[in-house]
Amino acid sequence: MSKKALKNYLSSLPKKELEIQLLDLYNRFPAVKEYYDFIFNPKEEKRIQEAKVKISNEFFPIRRKKPRARRSLAQKYIKHFIVLGVNPFLIADLMLYAIEICQSFSEEKNVNDVFYRSMLRSYQQVIQYVVYHQFMADYSVRIEKIYTTATAQNWSYLEDFSVALAEIKEA
Repeated sequence: MSKKALKNYLSSLPKKELEIQLLDLYNRFPAVKEYYDFIFNPKEEKRIQEAKVKISNEFFPIRRKKPRARRSLAQKYIKHFIVLGVNPFLIADLMLYAIEICQSFSEEKNVNDVFYRSMLRSYQQVIQYVVYHQFMADYSVRIEKIYTTATAQNWSYLEDFSVALAEIKEA
């Protein structure tokens, strides 16, 4: 169904029927429920804090012995918050936090080349995000600290990290 056809269909429905359909969507689909829960009660800081705890637990588990260390979990939260429309300033903070946790993890554990490549992509993404939303003044210190830590830990792809950092200095 096209957007135009949907608009025509919805405009032809009586208000009561439209309400019934929306309530049905709310009950059937968790994504719709979450969307409306967010719209009417955003609590953005609380959601970001919960995500940080889960990301931290991924690398430094409390209940299990072995960390899962899945970078994809942080990416999932970041993407989800962008779709929901969370404040971009808070999303940038979460993006940086995820990299900082990974750096703490790599300081204690041996990691493979795929990990470094993933961190490079995340670093590039956060720089692009910060530049796009004009948060350089707020986050440049943390971004530079991530680069310094990566250098101190002798990460792979340091030259690419340096190129990404130069982008923020140009902005």
